Amino acid sequence: MPATAVSPHPMPPTSPYAIILDDHPLVARGVAEFLRSLRPDMEMRLATDAADCLQQVAVHGAPALALIDFWLVEGAALGLIAQLRASCPGTAIAVMSGDDDPLLAERARAGGARGFVHKQESPGTFAQAVHALLGGLTWFVPGGRVQPGGLRSRELPVTPAELGLSARQGEILALVLLGQPNKRIALDLALSESTVKEHITAILQRLGARNRIEAITQLRGRRLVLAGSAG
Repeated sequence: MPATAVSPHPMPPTSPYAIILDDHPLVARGVAEFLRSLRPDMEMRLATDAADCLQQVAVHGAPALALIDFWLVEGAALGLIAQLRASCPGTAIAVMSGDDDPLLAERARAGGARGFVHKQESPGTFAQAVHALLGGLTWFVPGGRVQPGGLRSRELPVTPAELGLSARQGEILALVLLGQPNKRIALDLALSESTVKEHITAILQRLGARNRIEAITQLRGRRLVLAGSAG
């Protein structure tokens, strides 16, 4: 994308900052709030797509940390990582995803990322990853927590009804737990995006969560069982 390409030597930032790129604003804001609690000395900037991210870097200089959702709408995550690596070699770049595909971390590593953080990690583990990345280390799924096609042995099954949700809300929550953005959920379930947003707002209220990150954290250790799925 030539119009938004970053200069080989972007201006140095006036103060250290992190940039969070996720095409779902709730997730991006939740991550930013969490990072701000860890590093109040750093500014938090949000980007909605690769072009926005590159534009902000061109204006504000190289970030100390860049957290990029693997499943961008335009599928540009790996291309963006390559551009940031070339223009901002000192930036700690990590990929986020809610997908349990164990190959994603390797794809992120091969693409030049310094780390991979699963969206279902606990706040403590997420904090460890951030501190490691900002300390110049790498972070790739410690302990191999993601197993191909498997479920964690201590997960307890829970149905949408037990959470006070309708069957449709359960379907939407299942996709939220995979880190899917509203647009993809709407497409998968043949709903309008506005309807998906209304359901997600109701789901968060029912769970007592302020955002997606909190909802995912609350359901850590629980396996959502939908009607007709293997129990």
